[in-house]
Amino acid sequence: MNRQLLADFEATWVPRVNTYLDENLREVSDRAELTAAMRYSVLAGGKRLRPLLSLAVLATFNQPITAAELRASVALELMHTYSLIHDDLPAMDNDALRRGQPTSHVKFGEDLAILAGDALQPLAFQWLADSGLPADKLAKLTLGLAQAAGPQGMVAGQVADVKSTGTQLTLPVLQQLHREKTGALIHYAVLAGAIQAGVSEPVQAALTTFGDAYGLAFQIYDDILDVTSTPAQLGKATHKDAGEHKNTYPGLLGLAGARQALQTAVASAQTALDRTEALSQTDTALLASFLTYFTN
Repeated sequence: MNRQLLADFEATWVPRVNTYLDENLREVSDRAELTAAMRYSVLAGGKRLRPLLSLAVLATFNQPITAAELRASVALELMHTYSLIHDDLPAMDNDALRRGQPTSHVKFGEDLAILAGDALQPLAFQWLADSGLPADKLAKLTLGLAQAAGPQGMVAGQVADVKSTGTQLTLPVLQQLHREKTGALIHYAVLAGAIQAGVSEPVQAALTTFGDAYGLAFQIYDDILDVTSTPAQLGKATHKDAGEHKNTYPGLLGLAGARQALQTAVASAQTALDRTEALSQTDTALLASFLTYFTN
């Protein structure tokens, strides 16, 4: 795993993603307050991990990243941001800080925050639909994103999360919760790159196995950071999960057990990339570099 590969890729694409979001959200609504609330949360920063994963799959398979591929990939950040706005609401996690800034409902009020999230979700599909990609790919992308974000994906995981607070889950149930809540959009990010790159079904399956393992690792790592970091380091409140009796990997397995589970998930992701490489005869070092995120 080469950390510099990831750093170079981020240096190239994060500014392009941010510029694209900035330029394309300037006149997104004829309601100034709505535009401001949407822009506030989308442009607040973040790793842009999900569009980066899609773009990295395209780069891995030497697929030219045209305006169409960029728009389709960046659309996922709109869906992700909608989920963060709603996740922070008082009825959900009741967070006042996100990426080092006041959350949307703190800044704009609950009503406008909800509506900003409501607007970003369909806008993600709009950007997919008008991206200019071929119709067969658009159909697969639209279905994949709907499944990832909907009642068998991210929303299902959020329901499981809020309804299980105060009740200790078994490890398999906790893993299923996070496959839906966190993992579904990461799965889709990798799937979207595979669809756009036009890889074979076996290669797509190996790639999405990587995405699933990556999503699990991402959640375990986030749970560990909630225990071991400060609010200044994370840009959001820490130690909230334990205080609110939420189900987490350190809470279930202990910190050492959570770290072992993280190592297992990372190893599974690497195994999936090894299979991808064997099936496609394509170097997957760029995708493997994303695993260095968990070695910080």
